[in-house]
Amino acid sequence: MTTNSMQTATLGGGCFWCTEAVFQEVRGVEHVVSGYSGGTVPGRPTYREICSGLTGHAEVIQILFDADVITFEEILVIFMTTHDPTTLNRQGADRGTQYRSVIFYHNNEQKAVAETVVKKVSLYYKNPIVTEISPLDVFYEAEKEHQDYYRNHQTQGYCSFVIEPKLAKLRKLYADKLKTN
Repeated sequence: MTTNSMQTATLGGGCFWCTEAVFQEVRGVEHVVSGYSGGTVPGRPTYREICSGLTGHAEVIQILFDADVITFEEILVIFMTTHDPTTLNRQGADRGTQYRSVIFYHNNEQKAVAETVVKKVSLYYKNPIVTEISPLDVFYEAEKEHQDYYRNHQTQGYCSFVIEPKLAKLRKLYADKLKTN
């Protein structure tokens, strides 16, 4: 059900499998789609092209959320604290511009909130935040096999070693913001 309080956020925090898994657990988030944004090469990119690092696209998620339940600011605070916003073009072992930390804003209000959150959160990090704040141009939905990745592959090594620690951090820091099972 879509109401006037429904909003969209587009975020890249490294591998989209990780950020998708995090936000699927957050109360007020209605839908999460993995995809690509921010590239310079025309046309719909493929995962293989994105992984080359040559298209300029970032792996991102697009979140549909109910702003009456969770604000854009709260979404961004969770985002900025469940990945490392201080590493340029890298999250853990994943390296390349496709893994950059980025907030793609949908309007000037989101841009202002993003700038404020980055400034506030930077106080808690030893190294400078390198998260890009850019206008959303186009969002391309990733291929079907990349949707609901963690839910469909929980026993895979990447999920165990990379995604589960991020989920543990989310559950510890934001227990009050999680969906109830």
